[in-house]
Amino acid sequence: MVLGNLLLFIVGIFSYASGAFVGINLGTDVSNMPSAPDVVSILKANQITHLRLYDADAHMLKALADSGIKVMVGVPNEEVLGIGESASKAAAWINQNVAAYLPSTNITAIAVGSEVLSSIPNLVPVLVPAMNYLHKALVASNLNFQVKISTPQAMDIIPRPFPPSTATFNSSWSATVYQILQFLKNTDSYYMLNAYPYFGYTSGNGIFPLDYALFRSLPSVKQIVDPNTLFHYDSMFDALVDATYYSIEALNMSGISIVVTETGWPWLGGANEPDATAENAETFNSNLIRRVLNDSGPPSQPQVPINTYIYELFNEDKRPGPVSEKNWGLFFTNGSAVYTFSLSTSNQVTGNNSDFCVAKPNADPGKLQAGLDWACGQGGANCDAIQEGQPCYLPNTYQNHASYAYNDYYQKKRSVGATCDFDGTAATTTVDPSYGSCKFTGSSTITPNSNGGFTTTVAPGPVTPQGGSATVNLPVSKIQFLLSAVFLALVLL
Repeated sequence: MVLGNLLLFIVGIFSYASGAFVGINLGTDVSNMPSAPDVVSILKANQITHLRLYDADAHMLKALADSGIKVMVGVPNEEVLGIGESASKAAAWINQNVAAYLPSTNITAIAVGSEVLSSIPNLVPVLVPAMNYLHKALVASNLNFQVKISTPQAMDIIPRPFPPSTATFNSSWSATVYQILQFLKNTDSYYMLNAYPYFGYTSGNGIFPLDYALFRSLPSVKQIVDPNTLFHYDSMFDALVDATYYSIEALNMSGISIVVTETGWPWLGGANEPDATAENAETFNSNLIRRVLNDSGPPSQPQVPINTYIYELFNEDKRPGPVSEKNWGLFFTNGSAVYTFSLSTSNQVTGNNSDFCVAKPNADPGKLQAGLDWACGQGGANCDAIQEGQPCYLPNTYQNHASYAYNDYYQKKRSVGATCDFDGTAATTTVDPSYGSCKFTGSSTITPNSNGGFTTTVAPGPVTPQGGSATVNLPVSKIQFLLSAVFLALVLL
């Protein structure tokens, strides 16, 4: 027993001593949810080393055993009340959902609730007691060095995040936040932050440049500068993290690091969500990964890396709300990547590096029809998948059908000189246009091999996703920005 506890202690030390990491969230409000072993195979195939669960699902925790993946488990909001009122319930929760799986499953953290302060205020009085009871149960099991406890909060409990240097927590919650910070300080844990530049940009009414939200370089005349510190902010992500550090400092607390437990960018939106595109999502997440893995912190804390979890593994198509709410996933449920990215410092890239040939947005419908007819006829493209009742028929638009036909022709004939033009209606892209069970020729997908794992293959045509089903309905945080006109006049030089 002593040796086992010593090993857990050593593992705990190395989990915090290692460099910055990028993990991923697993929401399960998904049709055709893969089995737990298949999910783990997808994680391992893509070198994903850190996973956040919104609950403590037994199937997932068993499947993660001996995988080496570090796991953050969650106490669902509906369970916080009972735990916060009963030390015995907290101890039972730890025994059932944490101790029972260690050390085979490498559980390193517990997220107590999700955005409780801003979304379920009636739970606020029991939030810190729940964290304390859970921590005492960890201590009783000698697991407190291995497993850290915190509670994810949305950016909207900081009403004015710009400029970062003057940011403070909402005064209505400052007493509770202070108690949370005191707990984190006493237990050597970290502040869990859900921060979404997508919402910061889309709610800013054009005040901030899109490049600022996507980690792209800004010209000197548009650089964002905090007028009090003169710190330059190259990305909204860094500014949001720094606003949280300054808010913590405003409560006379220090030495508490921040882990971003949710961030990301939707790759598909409705007609009124023009910024939710695959191109923007690929840009944001690729630049996010590169930024996090450089091991540096925001301007006010340059030596403290920003460990981050991307929202999310799969598209949660069963979520309510606008189209964008359902399309944050990096992967489809059959394991194929939505777009190209790499989740590690290695050279392995997830997705497809080849070009796809797709119809241009707003191309002339008459020309698209002509190009579609030629590709499916003289061009020799296989257009079976866009016939009614087939996987790529919907959406039933010229642009969608032409994209599929153009790409099929291009992939088959490019080696003998075929081009992607079609009378000016087509262009190449590195973003895989596949969606759902509609797979474009040339798309990279992951299929089960004989050993029960996954191997990367090239999909010759449409592939039907596999899996079962499970549901967890958890909201994506919405950042509420109250922008200072004076500050904006100063920083948008």
